[in-house]
Parts: sequence; structure tokens; C-alpha cells
Amino acid sequence: MKNKRFFVLIVMFAITGIVAMSGCSRNQETLTWTEVISDIRDKYPDVNQIRTDELYSWLTAPDSEPAIIIDARAKEEFYVSNITGAMNIPYDKDPLKHLTDIKPDRPIVVYCSVGYRSSILARKLQDAGFTRVYNLEGSIFKWANEGRPLVQSQTTVHKVHPYNAHWGKLLEKKYH
Repeated sequence: MKNKRFFVLIVMFAITGIVAMSGCSRNQETLTWTEVISDIRDKYPDVNQIRTDELYSWLTAPDSEPAIIIDARAKEEFYVSNITGAMNIPYDKDPLKHLTDIKPDRPIVVYCSVGYRSSILARKLQDAGFTRVYNLEGSIFKWANEGRPLVQSQTTVHKVHPYNAHWGKLLEKKYH
């Protein structure tokens, strides 16, 4: 009787583990832009968002006000590719030492791979007194997926650092 209860308990733990693991892998497989963007907006409601098409229009309009573009990714990611004119300030570094002569009302757009790290840096910039800070919604992955221009140094490229296997699922394979 004791062995039978022990066996039933072991089987229950095994089934629970299998169900939990399959749920986790299913969630990773169904990672969508809608969910990611919604999650970022929920976690960083005080950070202004700008869509990729809006930024592209802004950057290509001949009479638009120049914006500072900040890539919040690690240096290794930045060196693979970035948006033309971007400066690299990793999200976990002090941004103020790079922006010493910038007026607080100058527009700043921050991006990373999908938008989490750039939202953290955008919030830091807002807390430091910058009033026109935007997070690029979908960041460089969405920018690349839409076929928008990328550079490595000043050479046009068609690749992006995929960050990791989980988040890289949001980047089309041809850009890996």
C-alpha cells in the first residue's frame, strides 16, 4: 500500500513537470510582436513610444528636426549593425556622460533589440530631465523585419545580432 502511494505520487510529479515544461516551450514558440509591445507598454507606461514607420518618416523628411538616436544594446550587438547615425550607450551605463551638451528638449529616440532595454534607458533619460524621449517600438528587430536601412560602420548591411535564441525568434531568419 505504501509503495503504491509512493508510485502514484511520483507519477503525479512527473506529469506535472511534463505539463509545466510543455507550457513553457509553447509560450516561447508563440512569442508575438503584439504580446511584446503590449508588455513593454504595460511595464513602462511613462515612456513615450514611436513606431518604426514614424521614425523612418521623421529621419527621411528633409525639413524634420534632427533627433539623437541611441542604441541601448551591448557593444557587440551594436557592431553587427545599427540604425544610421545611432550612438551606442548601453542601457546599463550612465547616459549623461555621453549627452553633456544636449538641450533637455532635444528629441531622443532609443532602441535595443525589441524594446525592453531601450525603455529602461528612455526612463533614465526622462528622470534626468530630458523631455522629448521616445522608445522605438519593436526596436531594431522590427526595423530590420520591415526592410529599413541598417549599417555597420557606414556600410549598408542586412544582418542584426539576434540577442539570444528566445528573443531572436522575433527577428526574421534572413537577418540573423
